[in-house]
Amino acid sequence: MRTSLLLLSIACAFQLWAADDARMAAKLALLPAGVAAPTDNPTTDAKVALGKQLFFDPRLSGSNDMSCATCHLPEKALTDGESRARGAGGKELARNTLTLWNVGLETTFFWDGRAATLEEQALMPIESPDEMAQDLDQLVAELAAIPGYVKQFEAVFQRPINSVDIARAIAAFERTLLTPNAPFDRYLAGDSGALSEEAKRGLEIFQRNGCSCCHNGPLLSDGKFYRLSVGGGDHGRERATGFSDDRYKFRTPSLRNVAETNPYMHDGSERTLSDAVAFYFRHTAPSGPDTLPVDIEPLLGQSYSEIDAIVEFLRSLSGEMPAIDRPDLP
Repeated sequence: MRTSLLLLSIACAFQLWAADDARMAAKLALLPAGVAAPTDNPTTDAKVALGKQLFFDPRLSGSNDMSCATCHLPEKALTDGESRARGAGGKELARNTLTLWNVGLETTFFWDGRAATLEEQALMPIESPDEMAQDLDQLVAELAAIPGYVKQFEAVFQRPINSVDIARAIAAFERTLLTPNAPFDRYLAGDSGALSEEAKRGLEIFQRNGCSCCHNGPLLSDGKFYRLSVGGGDHGRERATGFSDDRYKFRTPSLRNVAETNPYMHDGSERTLSDAVAFYFRHTAPSGPDTLPVDIEPLLGQSYSEIDAIVEFLRSLSGEMPAIDRPDLP
């Protein structure tokens, strides 16, 4: 539902206007049953178990009081429920915490896409001075002093602890974080009763208005980057690429489990799902202090009465979230 280039949005909306239900759902896809692992990091049960321990271990932070799970709480849909994340020393950061459910299906990572793989993504918050503020060499030394970890790394990787294998273990765990059997998946699979009539109406509105031009595929995200009239002080993807054309652009987030992951937008400025949907019905303004044009045309011709139906459809994207018990640490 996020954004699209104006011409793309108009073209998609025109193409979808007269489509029937089956054709309109064709751009959307079932959530796959698993995530393919790269050849240099095959998934094994032992590696996943090790990655889970590391994910929950506060010793991965410089102050030994923050873990990955500090911001990605299982009880809060692997986010933190805050408008903006908090980092080292409780400092408020610039961006909202993205959920890690289904993260293994992403093609780029973080709001600005600065990581291209899960393995690359895993270490960035750890060594960021604003987030977990941990020196990687020091982390390796700390873990190497823990006999349990030494034994596990040797069993999984057949070598001493190193930062590359720390990332590989965490990424292997993250690839298991899938939320199957959402009502929408059952609907796509042929169960016409899986969605309420209101959700079906919301799906039709979602498609007719061109929302699926950017929110498509199994994650309901095209993985691309767009400029919205949101949080203009954050330069967004420009920080990752160095290109001025990327200023204020952010990645289209997945809509999977979106009803569980409020607040919304990269700056957490929309508190509820209804607020987030209503954002697209408003006038949009140039983004940032240098008034760069935005990549979205507001739905000014649409009635606010459609918002509830769209929200009902978005709720159907919540899948089964497997329980994640906190592991015992060595």
